[in-house]
Amino acid sequence: MSTLTTPHIDVHRGGDRMKTRVAWLDSKHSFSFGEHYDPDNTHHGLLLVNNEDIVLPGEGFETHPHRDMEIVTWVLSGSLVHQDSLGHNGVIYPGLAQRMSAGTGILHSEKNDSWRISAAPEHQEPVHFVQMWVVPDESGLTPGYQQLEVDAELAGGGLVTVASGLPRYRDRTAISIASSHSALHVARLPGEAAEVRLPEAPYLHVFVARGEVEMEGVGTLYEGDAVRLARSGGQRVTANLPSEILVWEMHARLGGQ
Repeated sequence: MSTLTTPHIDVHRGGDRMKTRVAWLDSKHSFSFGEHYDPDNTHHGLLLVNNEDIVLPGEGFETHPHRDMEIVTWVLSGSLVHQDSLGHNGVIYPGLAQRMSAGTGILHSEKNDSWRISAAPEHQEPVHFVQMWVVPDESGLTPGYQQLEVDAELAGGGLVTVASGLPRYRDRTAISIASSHSALHVARLPGEAAEVRLPEAPYLHVFVARGEVEMEGVGTLYEGDAVRLARSGGQRVTANLPSEILVWEMHARLGGQ
């Protein structure tokens, strides 16, 4: 468990993120990732990866391995085809929460080519999604996969728990993650001064996935901006235009750092 006692709020602007750009991919990394390494920016709480990716149609990540990580994928627009070595094969779209537990090892691919597994015509729309990795409670778990439609809950405009290992959210509609100190909440704010209040936790990570919001005590946050909070929470987040925020609530930290 965290022993941090001093409240802290740290704003990270979207334009300052590390970037990977190739012909088919525009990827922005909130933390060190791949060839982009900054020893002072490796994680926050238990969150190691917060990648915002845009993938062109017909393209994507070919089959590759993962191990000992809880991976949550959240699509903002378009569709993403997931295929893995457990035999799962499906399309992720906005409002569908998806989790893959890598455990002892799993292979998977993610591509923007849904027409290849359906009768739909080939499309020209990029897929825009956020992929997040959190550390599981223990290594060597059995690999797993789960997805859940939460679009109806999001329509209410409140903060919806979409992935959780925290016992306090056991009765809520959410996919499960093997991290008993972590939960991901999402809010789709319709604008017109719609607001939500952040949970209180030793560690929070607030990411503006779409739109523009005002955070109490922080100010204006634009698309791609993130706020890392320690021993804080309870702030109001208000949107005057349609916006979407992703909030990780964490009650432990990686390696006591």
